[in-house]
Amino acid sequence: MKKQMLSAALVALLAAPAFAQNIAVVNGKPVPTSRLTALKQQIERSGRPVTDDMLGQIKDEIVAREVFMQEARKRGLDASDDYKNQLELARQTILIRELFADFQKKNPVTDADIQAEYDKFVAANGGKEYHARHILVETEDQAKSLIAEIKKGAKFEELAKKNSKDPGSGANGGDLDWAAAGSYVPEFSAAMTQLEKGQMTDAPVKSQFGFHIIRVDDVRQAQLPKLEEVKPQIAQQLQQQKLGKYQEDLRAKAKIQ
Repeated sequence: MKKQMLSAALVALLAAPAFAQNIAVVNGKPVPTSRLTALKQQIERSGRPVTDDMLGQIKDEIVAREVFMQEARKRGLDASDDYKNQLELARQTILIRELFADFQKKNPVTDADIQAEYDKFVAANGGKEYHARHILVETEDQAKSLIAEIKKGAKFEELAKKNSKDPGSGANGGDLDWAAAGSYVPEFSAAMTQLEKGQMTDAPVKSQFGFHIIRVDDVRQAQLPKLEEVKPQIAQQLQQQKLGKYQEDLRAKAKIQ
């Protein structure tokens, strides 16, 4: 009797690792734990943390999939051309995703890359910012008439609301908010940067949009975000650029007939 009990315990001990490799056995077919690990990793890659409570739900999902898969095979659905085509597309998607993930792992964006990109951003956007207003009209004569009215005491803001053909700023009294000079067309920018705080152009400024009357309400040094504030966005942008170039290089090297 003792010998039989010992033998049974030994069999159970030897079989334990095999059982640990499976989360269930469905209709006699083992469902490996590796599926649980793979689905858990897939969820985590999407940015969702997997809690202990979720593990039970994931296990149930995997077992249910095995039940449904077995039934589909019984019906011969895995032999259809549609299934085979979809399976090939899914295989391609997974393999390509792994290729790109491998490239990004081996070609990470460095802090030096981020710093260099930030320095370029600062160089392009630094300097002065202008809080300007403008009135945009069709003709030079109309602009000259409005300038004369303002010099006689008419309010710039009111004339902008009534006369400006710029629908965005006109309704706000011509307000263009804070912006760097480079944000505007060259003619507008050149005239605006010649004005001091509180000054208005004495003559209409012609651009491709019509004739402008410009007033500068204030000037300040550009308010740029600190590196740490934009570091994640810069890193993501550089990573996309690297991956995009990698994809272009692969296509360029391929012999496509």
